[in-house]
Amino acid sequence: MTVNLIKLAVGIEDIEHLAEVQKKRRNKDGNCFHRTRMTPTRGKEIVGEGSMYWVIKGFIQVRQEIVGLSAGKREDGRPACVIELDPKLVPVQITAQRAFQGWRYLKPEAAPPDLKGKSRRAVIDPKMPEALRLELAKLGLL
Repeated sequence: MTVNLIKLAVGIEDIEHLAEVQKKRRNKDGNCFHRTRMTPTRGKEIVGEGSMYWVIKGFIQVRQEIVGLSAGKREDGRPACVIELDPKLVPVQITAQRAFQGWRYLKPEAAPPDLKGKSRRAVIDPKMPEALRLELAKLGLL
């Protein structure tokens, strides 16, 4: 069974800002990485099948495929889990999400659909400006 992760993108303004920040966090394979304190115990269900769904400004807005999990260290030397992500950012249907700490598991049926996917729920034009999509979502119109 595929399992996804969901994580707050703290300090990130929008999808373009996330992409800009991640350009500085690349490994030798060109993949992005994110360090987190806790290691997912369901790693086999995540790697190669699951995605990291990013919450930006209170809304799930984008996802990235998870391509690896490994042990690593934080900048201060403490142990960490390194989540390796495909650099491709896939916009999803904007979905409100309350704040939480760390990451959480996200079941596939609870994950918002890709904007370019074939899901019937993905009715938003992917060419719509992100600011407009976000404002419509805040108003409860999406």
